[in-house]
Amino acid sequence: MTSSTLAPLSDQAPPPPQDYLGLAALLRLNLAGTDLAPLCQELIQRATDDPDDAGSLMDAAVIFQFHGNPGLALQLQEEALSLRRHFRVPATRPVALRLLALMAPGELMANVPIECLLEDSDVELNIYYATADEADEIDPAALPDHDLLFVAIGESAANRPILDAWLPCLVDWHRPVLNDPRHLERVARDRAAQCLRALPGIAMPPTLRIDRTQLERRALPAGVDFPLIVRPLDSHAGHDLYKVDDAAALADVLAAMPGDDFFVSCFIDYRSADGLFRKYRVILVDGQPFACHMGVSSDWMIHYLNAGMADSPAKRAEEAAFMAGFDTGFAVRHAAALAAIHRGIGLDYLGIDCAETADGRLLIFEVDPAMVAHAMDPVDLYPYKQAPMHKLFAAFRALLFRTAQGGTAAAR
Repeated sequence: MTSSTLAPLSDQAPPPPQDYLGLAALLRLNLAGTDLAPLCQELIQRATDDPDDAGSLMDAAVIFQFHGNPGLALQLQEEALSLRRHFRVPATRPVALRLLALMAPGELMANVPIECLLEDSDVELNIYYATADEADEIDPAALPDHDLLFVAIGESAANRPILDAWLPCLVDWHRPVLNDPRHLERVARDRAAQCLRALPGIAMPPTLRIDRTQLERRALPAGVDFPLIVRPLDSHAGHDLYKVDDAAALADVLAAMPGDDFFVSCFIDYRSADGLFRKYRVILVDGQPFACHMGVSSDWMIHYLNAGMADSPAKRAEEAAFMAGFDTGFAVRHAAALAAIHRGIGLDYLGIDCAETADGRLLIFEVDPAMVAHAMDPVDLYPYKQAPMHKLFAAFRALLFRTAQGGTAAAR
């Protein structure tokens, strides 16, 4: 999406925001198994009847992404953003705080899914979709009024020009800012490994950016050997992620993958004594760790949705025990490592996907504020998740209010 297709900022007072359903409401329906096709048709019809209804286009774009049609989704999003770039998710309770989230155009994983943290909240969430071109001339008065700003733009090659362009004005922003963009580059896979791999209690193999020609020649740097993990740049959620055991397998993977540059790291076998792999998602809120979920699988490439948690009472019981005992178990065992990650990355809100090695270290797969954290899993299957997730949401809300009032996070 080019910035020329996006609605320009006016020199006049900003137009009133346009409310929309937003990601959280639609994700809740989707995870509940609701057929969203009729709603999507209704949204498209609304936008057809009202050419200024950008909110319906944005909501329809989200549904098309759920349904695996990113091309049409981004087309609808581009059309919506050509009309306006300010949207609002109204608070469900009397408004106590106005939060402005700065986001980038793109797919769902392009931004922090902050809406999922603010369901049933007294926080009014205003979302502004930024471009690189406007940053030099940005007038904060032309943006929605707010008590604090959260940089919800995720770190990626596509988003980096926007982050770089906005950095000078955000450093001296007239309101407190959370997730300082000066630190966001540290979560890029290669940079994160450089920042974290030598810290106490952490295992994180170097992640190297290597071009296709070098890989085709098998010209691997010293210390990098099979088995390897190979993935394209900006790949998330296991898309085009491969474990490569030898040179022949590497040739097959390269033939199947697009792109000229890849992230490559050594594979660490993290299976437990029972032969199963366990992967944890932890969220740091101002440095305090919270359990998000735990996946158990016989496959090394665990993603919560493909780990078979819904089909296994034993796995859910293990996850329930992990979440219930997190503060006195996992968080204590890895307190030094988690504190080091918070200091090393320096973000107020951060997600960590990790495992435990046989020698007790925290094996880091990824650190990224744009990881999904929600309380939308079916309560009949996952009753144990509600309390830990709402504990996380309460901590995030407290961070917002503390920062807006000049607390410690804003001062860092």
